[in-house]
Amino acid sequence: MSGVVGLFGGSFDPIHHGHLLVAQAAAEVLGLGEIRFVPAREQPFKAGEHSATAADRAAMVERAIAGSPGMRLERLELDRPGPSYTVDTLRALRQREPGSSFVLLVGSDAAMGVPRWHEASELSRLARLVAFGRAGTTAGALPPGIEYITVPAVEISSTAVRERVRRGQSIRYWVPDAVADFIAARGLYRDGAG
Repeated sequence: MSGVVGLFGGSFDPIHHGHLLVAQAAAEVLGLGEIRFVPAREQPFKAGEHSATAADRAAMVERAIAGSPGMRLERLELDRPGPSYTVDTLRALRQREPGSSFVLLVGSDAAMGVPRWHEASELSRLARLVAFGRAGTTAGALPPGIEYITVPAVEISSTAVRERVRRGQSIRYWVPDAVADFIAARGLYRDGAG
């Protein structure tokens, strides 16, 4: 397989419509034929903070993107022990797929912290770094080497989805129906439980 692949990493705890809209918009703006969602087994800056297990988060991503052309789950970080360092993921992908090039998509808030990431100086050698921000915001003072694109503003967060579940409120339209069904079936996010 060759071509340009967008990589969209995160906790996805749970994945929601905002994630999907950002991925679709980024693919269109950047002309990407494929976007891979890369759930972290354990994000270095969120160690021990995931509410759902890595397996459950991956299952929700799979359900959310089922039938979506050009979107798929990348299991690389799930299949190796944490913490999940982006630089390790990029190296493994380049070794596994030498004919591909990669675009690493990060939110503009997370992009500000990229210089503190593990082996940060290697990232731009391994992938094109692109930060995304909501329409009406500006790139601000992004670290050097990070491009900026604008995506539609969607005021949905995984934290808000988890809180709605804890309070017994509906998450319909916040997450794909298949994700809502999975959360209910597994009893995720109720009373602070994962």
